[in-house]
Amino acid sequence: MSDNTTNTTSSNELSTGKKITLGIVFIWFFGGGVGHFVNSAFFVNIMPPYLPYHLEIVYISGVFEILGALGILLFATRQWAGNGLFLLTLAVTPANIHMWMHPELFPEVPEAFLSVRLVVQVILLIGIWWSTRTPSQKIASNPPQSPSSLA
Repeated sequence: MSDNTTNTTSSNELSTGKKITLGIVFIWFFGGGVGHFVNSAFFVNIMPPYLPYHLEIVYISGVFEILGALGILLFATRQWAGNGLFLLTLAVTPANIHMWMHPELFPEVPEAFLSVRLVVQVILLIGIWWSTRTPSQKIASNPPQSPSSLA
C-alpha cells in the first residue's frame, strides 16, 4: 500500500518570507519583553488609568512576550506561541489607543508615531498569524485507485 499524498515541503520547512517575518516577530517581542523589565516605568506610564495593578501587568505581559518569542522559534510550539502573541497584542491595544488619544501625556513621543504605531500593530497581527501557521494541505501525487482496478 503506497501513500497517496506527498508534502510539497516538510511540515517544519519555512519559506524565506516566513523566516524573515518570524525573525521580526521574535525581535519585536523578545526585545519588548526585556524592555518591560529594563524600562518598566515607561510601560507603567502608558497604561490606561482604568486598569489596576499597572506594574504587575507590565511584568506579566513582559514574561509572556519573552515566552511567546521563544515559543515561535520551535516548530512544536510555534502555532500555540503565535496564538498567544496574537492575543497578547490585542490585549495591549488599550495602552496604544490611550497613548494615541492622549498625546499630551506623552510629549516625548511624536504624535505621528502614535498613529503609525496603530497601523504597525495591525501589520504585526497579520505577520504573527501568517508566520506561525503550519501548512496542513497535502497535494495528491497519485490519484486513489478504485477497488476494481486493484484486481
